[in-house]
Amino acid sequence: MGEKNEVFAISDLMVQSGVGFGTSGARGLAVAMTERVCYAYTLGFLQYLERCGDIRPGDEVVVGGDFRPSTPRILGACIRAIMDLGYVPLHGGFIPSPAVANEGLRRGVASLMVTGSHIPDDRNGIKFNKPDGEVLKSDEAAIREQEVQIPRSLFDETGAFSEASPELTIDPSVARHYVSRYLEFFTPGCLSGSRVLVYEHSSVAAAAVAEILLGLGAEVQSIGHSEIFLPVDTEAVRPEDVALAEQWAAQHEFDMIVSTDGDGDRPLIGDERGHWLRGDVLGVLVAHCLAADAVVTPVSSNSLLELSAWFPHTVRTRIGSPYVIEGMQQAAANGAQRVVGYEANGGFLTFADIEDNGRLLPALPTRDAVLVAISVLLLARRHGLPVSKLPGLLPPRFTASDRLKAFPTEVSREQIRQLREQGATGMAEAFPGLGRVTDIDETDGLRMQFGNGEVVHLRPSGNAPELRCYTEAASPARAAELNVECLAVLEKWRS
Repeated sequence: MGEKNEVFAISDLMVQSGVGFGTSGARGLAVAMTERVCYAYTLGFLQYLERCGDIRPGDEVVVGGDFRPSTPRILGACIRAIMDLGYVPLHGGFIPSPAVANEGLRRGVASLMVTGSHIPDDRNGIKFNKPDGEVLKSDEAAIREQEVQIPRSLFDETGAFSEASPELTIDPSVARHYVSRYLEFFTPGCLSGSRVLVYEHSSVAAAAVAEILLGLGAEVQSIGHSEIFLPVDTEAVRPEDVALAEQWAAQHEFDMIVSTDGDGDRPLIGDERGHWLRGDVLGVLVAHCLAADAVVTPVSSNSLLELSAWFPHTVRTRIGSPYVIEGMQQAAANGAQRVVGYEANGGFLTFADIEDNGRLLPALPTRDAVLVAISVLLLARRHGLPVSKLPGLLPPRFTASDRLKAFPTEVSREQIRQLREQGATGMAEAFPGLGRVTDIDETDGLRMQFGNGEVVHLRPSGNAPELRCYTEAASPARAAELNVECLAVLEKWRS
């Protein structure tokens, strides 16, 4: 008789399947994320936590997913792995990523979210969380080393289950607890008189966002629902969404538009004129609203953070929430009390519990969008300003960002490597008219500051074949113009 189980390392599965394991979990083409692959990744994740002593058989594991067509299939594979290893899946349904993480933190158990975030729906992913928060970079390396055993009879030759898996009943308490964390912290009626347009598209967070804002007293109108999944990227807003927001501003009266990416951990906020605000500007404003004493953000975020002089301590990291969380941990270890973090995509993280007037907002050290929406409205009310005027509280420093799609990651990395080797002189020649290069930051990608004060930051995306370009200048028009000029230079790299 042949061997009943096949045994392999997660690192080997990465190569065989083409489904990578990186920041906070797995990502890949949906067709490559077979039930066998997703089952194995979930086993590796749980085995690692079990061997660390963080979980033990019989514990619950919270699960949820977004609205991608491939999500139910992948979620079913994850649930089957959880059950087969002796754990108890708690199915939160199709809810925001931060809601899943929040429930795991509340219960002190592991959790996972099936989502590809903002990337197109031909791709998907699984985001893993430990009982105390996101999987970090050191955890990733250890999970890759895990050896898993899978019964050969469990899957057919395509990697699909040989037999149908059991279906779970959705537990509505997971979504309810996420809504309650905001309704119980913020003063009842604190948003009374605010008019908010909730842009639903295919965001799994739309219902929760509307419920929370309504619960705090805002007048809410939902708009733009889509049955087809839309890859809304809060760092590179689609031209269609730019046009929609301006159209809505002409047709409706509101104080703010609120939306998120597909899994609800990154906010998309528009002002009363229908203009979308950048996530790294929102991050500074929200940190100010929360009276943070230490703020952590990646190197790609606008330098407004330091120029505002609002915060005693600031920290810059590599791009990715695990790096931000590690920076927050260090800031807290250095004595900071109210530690927060944000990313250029707008996702906001809180490292410690926040107390205000006897009310407590439990820490949520993972990207969240709802806190951003509430804080922006509160800050506008506090200053007696429309949302469009809030950026005026900050020094005039503006960022534009865009990306070249279908740009092979290996080509991006090689071209940036060559640019690094050419040094400051070569960089100045590659982007003429900006003066000499006065500062080079290689924390993540290549960030160049030029003699005229402008910034160009190049970085291959970590989860899609895209080359991102961030530019910073003294006016929004110049930042956008510079971004277009730089993308034209980068486009030549394809040949």
